[in-house]
Amino acid sequence: MAKTEDLPFGYLLNDVTLLFRKHFDRRAVKFGLTRAQWRATKMLHHREGLRQTELAENLEMEPIAVGRVIDRLQAAGFVERRPDPRDRRAWRLYPTEQARAVIGDMEEIGRGLRKDATQGIDYDELAQALAVLERIKDNLQALDQGAGDPAESHDAHE
Repeated sequence: MAKTEDLPFGYLLNDVTLLFRKHFDRRAVKFGLTRAQWRATKMLHHREGLRQTELAENLEMEPIAVGRVIDRLQAAGFVERRPDPRDRRAWRLYPTEQARAVIGDMEEIGRGLRKDATQGIDYDELAQALAVLERIKDNLQALDQGAGDPAESHDAHE
């Protein structure tokens, strides 16, 4: 009997991700933002005033990596750090007018790329595929949360 674990999908997911990133970067180069910078800018656009640690958590990135992204965004004029009024050791992050000016264009790039990437795929097919990917992500995140390896607990019961 066929088993889901016999279907090698990791490389395919990686290839799709790399291709999506490559094409996004090509389209977004005119704005001078990388994907990571765009994700951070978009998050701050929707949730102004986050701390760097909160932004890292929301983006599912390491705080140090987000710090480098914010440093570059600040140097390029897309983000500003303001002192946290409740904690003088912390900074709050805000998009600048320059960032607000490109939000719509960057969202259009993403929309266009998603349209090109899903050519010939109908809505229900994509919704089902995304639901499965979300479940795979949940399973992998559970491994990080100390839930152990599901295969190990499954094998123990056989």
